[in-house]
Amino acid sequence: MQYTGSKYVGSYVNRRMEGSAEYILPTDTRYVGNMKDGMFHGEGTLFFPSGSRFDATWEKGLAVKGKYTFADGLQYEDKHWHYCDSYDRRFYTEICYGLKPSGISRLTNMDPPRKIPPGCYDCGDGFYNPTTRVIKDYLNRFLRNADDDEHEWIVRTCRKGWEEKPAQKPKL
Repeated sequence: MQYTGSKYVGSYVNRRMEGSAEYILPTDTRYVGNMKDGMFHGEGTLFFPSGSRFDATWEKGLAVKGKYTFADGLQYEDKHWHYCDSYDRRFYTEICYGLKPSGISRLTNMDPPRKIPPGCYDCGDGFYNPTTRVIKDYLNRFLRNADDDEHEWIVRTCRKGWEEKPAQKPKL
């Protein structure tokens, strides 16, 4: 654990993690459930720092059946998924609580939306600084460096931390 930055709270059998336990990853993602031979095994839940969770049945470290629940309560379904499809583009909170009045656009499922640092982008799991090409989580902890493809996608599609002024037409 000292080499990976993880923390384990539970019992050991033959120096391997085994039984009911809690395993905390360096990203603050927590696994609470059963372990066997040093791996997730049986029923267990991954709790993510964003507030979402993944309840699953595990076999030798692999999820064989599970359910992902977003922080706002929306549950992901791999079959018959009806959220944000080509027919209905509303955010989950709009489905639950209705649309805002005409002229008030919702740019994110959060209300109010996260404040983005100047010069950065909100890429869904953190803020991206195009100057350093680094993505940090919403608590300002390093997540990853962006490669060229991710950089292009973020710049093209994600919310910006500044307002763009519309181009002015020259006066005649």
